[in-house]
Amino acid sequence: MKSKHSSAILWAILAAALYAISSPVSKILLNKVPPTTMAGLLYLGAGIGMSVIALFRYKTGTLKKEMKLTKKELPFTVGMVVLDILAPIFLMIGLTMTTPENVSLLNNFEIVATSLIALFIFKEAISKRLWFAIGLITISSIILSFENISSLSFSFGSIFVLLASICWGLENNCTRMLSVKDPLQVVIIKGFGSGLGSLLISFIIKESSMNVAYIIATLLLGFVAYGLSIYFYVYAQRELGAAKTSAYYAIAPFIGVALSFIIFLQIPTITFIIALLIMIIGTYFASTESK
Repeated sequence: MKSKHSSAILWAILAAALYAISSPVSKILLNKVPPTTMAGLLYLGAGIGMSVIALFRYKTGTLKKEMKLTKKELPFTVGMVVLDILAPIFLMIGLTMTTPENVSLLNNFEIVATSLIALFIFKEAISKRLWFAIGLITISSIILSFENISSLSFSFGSIFVLLASICWGLENNCTRMLSVKDPLQVVIIKGFGSGLGSLLISFIIKESSMNVAYIIATLLLGFVAYGLSIYFYVYAQRELGAAKTSAYYAIAPFIGVALSFIIFLQIPTITFIIALLIMIIGTYFASTESK
């Protein structure tokens, strides 16, 4: 049982590491691909990539061991897809309006949203330690939401990132209800459902990109940062639950921050460093909470 729990923690950390590359790389790709189109291509890349893996597993016979989704899970499946259409669109819009390192850290607000929704709607227990972590992460998120603390200049980009985090908090709990089912099937439905939904919206609002190289790069990023990441995340949720998995997943923003500073050669502000330190402490208390 302990070995199973340790494996689940490893899956959650691996999911975080893969997702971490999405913010800095997406910031580059947004130069040629509009936000809504980007969101659609990321999930579509996840769906296509995981379909190839599913085909391979079907031929080897390993796929047959997993439980399939049924009509009973339909409300959670629909909720998952709709929320996964909204969340990346909000995130990409936010990314065009603020820095990738800010976006990476603000993504940690997903822990707060996931935990509170898990508590109030799905009745998952939250310890005092996790409550303390939630408080610190919220304070850090508030600090990051201001471009200039001295003049209280609010960042609208941060609002969109926080909206994305809330959507993903809801979505995490929907996915939790599907975690006993086949993770590949869950990710493929996420990928094609949310990807095509976002692309339809981009078509309606007349957003498009004809840059083939950037489109392929976005699809590949989607497969790695969304497809494989979600796949490992769902496996982790089976053992850990929504709130605890989200806590371990919280290392993703710090990896993303480090990559952003390396890629964009930026020097962090004092405000950012203060928020980062508070976020690190909050994340530590969240991720070291006893089961």
